[in-house]
Amino acid sequence: MSDFLRYEQTGAIVTLTLNDPASRNALSTPEQWAAVVDAAERVQADLSVRCVILTGAGSAFCAGGNVKDMQNKTGIAAGDPNRISEGYRNGIQRIPLAFHRLDVPTIAAVNGPAVGAGCDLACMCDIRIAGESARFAESFVKLGIIPGDGGAWLLPRVVGMSRAAEMTFTGEMIDAAQALACGLVSRVVPNEQLMASAMALAERIAANPGPALRMAKRLLREGQHTRLDTLLEMSAAFQAMAHHTSEHTVALEAFLQSMRR
Repeated sequence: MSDFLRYEQTGAIVTLTLNDPASRNALSTPEQWAAVVDAAERVQADLSVRCVILTGAGSAFCAGGNVKDMQNKTGIAAGDPNRISEGYRNGIQRIPLAFHRLDVPTIAAVNGPAVGAGCDLACMCDIRIAGESARFAESFVKLGIIPGDGGAWLLPRVVGMSRAAEMTFTGEMIDAAQALACGLVSRVVPNEQLMASAMALAERIAANPGPALRMAKRLLREGQHTRLDTLLEMSAAFQAMAHHTSEHTVALEAFLQSMRR
């Protein structure tokens, strides 16, 4: 795994840590994008994994793109408009697609500022927990650009269109308390308790059968855009498969035993 992204597995839980605190975990190079995509694909292929925690090293979650590259017209900002467009498609835009294909539940443990692409990265996760020092900004407009990594699709699905429009059009920072009030995060905890809280939640999730978790997440994802009758057909098919898994048999027996006590 890349030096930029630490991949650590404890039992059924994988912790992914953006690991460049000197740059505030800026997500700005092809190698960094590839590391995140590779980690998501590795998790997807590993059926032993039942939950993922994503966090940042140091005082920031992720500072987004490299502003100096934009100023110098290097990196993702290099070349003519066609080259830049292709650079986005073949670069950072691979990350939201990889997370969208990931059937394993994901938790963003937001330990500090999540700005621009960092805010969008947090929104790619299913659940967000914030430390008290967390800050969020859909800040692209402040630099005269737009969310190039899927933020216009992600953010409204998390906080609703009105709040997403306010964050996108002003580019202003909101703190952890404001993020909680608008539903961007599901809880705020003291900084020193952030990873323990994320791990405790991950353990509660990972205690459940892996196949059911993956199928449930797929249904939640499909339910965001499909018709009810189509989702019901998918649910019937998935339920039929779930009834024939060994994990269902074990879970059912454990439940019945607990009822006999």
